[in-house]
Amino acid sequence: MGKLFGTDGVRGVANKELTPELAFKLGRAGAYVLSKEAPHPRIVIGKDTRISGDMLEAALIAGITSVGGEALPVGVLPTPGIAYLTRKLEATAGVVISASHNPVADNGIKFFSASGFKLPDAVEEEIESYILGIGKESGDKPCDKNGCSDTSSSDCLGDAEGHHSDGLPAPIGVQVGRVCPVTDAETMYIEFLKQTVPVDFSGLKIVVDGANGAASRVAPRVLRELGAEVIPIFCEPDGTNINDGCGSTHPEELSRAVVDHGAHLGLALDGDADRLIAVDEKGNIVDGDQIIVTCALHMKAKGQLPKDTVAVTVMSNMGLHIALKQAGIHILETKVGDRYVLEALLQHDAVFGGEQSGHILSLQHNTTGDGELTALQLITVMKETGKPLSELAGQMQRLPQLLVNVRVKDKSCMNAPEALAAVEAGQEKLDGHGRILVRPSGTEPLIRVMGEGPDLVELKQIVEEIADVFRTFQ
Repeated sequence: MGKLFGTDGVRGVANKELTPELAFKLGRAGAYVLSKEAPHPRIVIGKDTRISGDMLEAALIAGITSVGGEALPVGVLPTPGIAYLTRKLEATAGVVISASHNPVADNGIKFFSASGFKLPDAVEEEIESYILGIGKESGDKPCDKNGCSDTSSSDCLGDAEGHHSDGLPAPIGVQVGRVCPVTDAETMYIEFLKQTVPVDFSGLKIVVDGANGAASRVAPRVLRELGAEVIPIFCEPDGTNINDGCGSTHPEELSRAVVDHGAHLGLALDGDADRLIAVDEKGNIVDGDQIIVTCALHMKAKGQLPKDTVAVTVMSNMGLHIALKQAGIHILETKVGDRYVLEALLQHDAVFGGEQSGHILSLQHNTTGDGELTALQLITVMKETGKPLSELAGQMQRLPQLLVNVRVKDKSCMNAPEALAAVEAGQEKLDGHGRILVRPSGTEPLIRVMGEGPDLVELKQIVEEIADVFRTFQ
């Protein structure tokens, strides 16, 4: 990864690390790199419900239009909705302003290509090169406007040849970009979701936790239009309550609500609705691994799983591997991150896969993880089989698994000798009947320690011993 882009775009504390100035530069450089010589690239822009979204959106739009781009803001919409609309509207690119499941103080900016896919590393690095001043198109010559010869100065605005100090175009007059809001984006996305469903949802009672985020309107609406009775919780965003004790990372209230209302299932999305965690009719959590197994087994039974192949990450529970292999399904294992799941699927001409966290890709329908789409697929399996979610999720027997997140100053500490020794000691204690996986977070200053094994008491002791070593690096 580069200096700005992480595993899921550019992220940071809004107005401190991810500033309006940086958003402006990302708009300029992103629009230029993704459109190259196109005179008026069209770029779809969406956001989640964070209070900082308006500020960053304004700066991003200013950057896009300053290089002659046409900005197409759609307002609040799930990340997968932006990926879909980028293709639907035949735009040059799409941009999402969101920090997904992170706290409200954070925000992020990530791009989609014209085909609706997240950008490869090489393209992100090219965008960075213009922002960091090492990719100037104007021959790396200093600006000579009004005698200025310092391209690094913030006072240097451009040159007589129509270039800004960053080397990118600086059009004037009628060549300046426009802002063209898209007013029916939500409806277009909902209609797309509905056409993926072959059954009616009438007779189902569903509790929906929208994380006070981008799906707070979309998720209840699409389920109601498909015939379900919907009980929304945490679907009242106020700009400050996104992911606050709710959503896919905090499904406890959803579990209680499902039981209290006698619902058939519950659905928990995250702030930008690209991931899903479910709850069965008994109030039990159904994670991404169980959703993947449920949908993959059903797809295979119907002959709708290309190459009988599924892609998952190294974080997936060993129970998933057992369930899928018993059904004759081939497993592609990747690094953590839905971008790596996507790469594996494309490389092997497969269409289905995802992460335990609930990022699930169905490339036959959309180009990125889509929480709403995954929910519709899961409910479709319930309707077509006539089985409750508890029975479907029970097709996978989960091996006890623990995950501890340790905040550290420098994530390189995972390679410290004492850390490596602690991990090796933990593996020896498991004696081949489980595993230890240590990895850095791609979006936060965290080291994640995951352990898996048959004895939960022993596993907790091993994982905590390793976590204690990393706590010395705080």
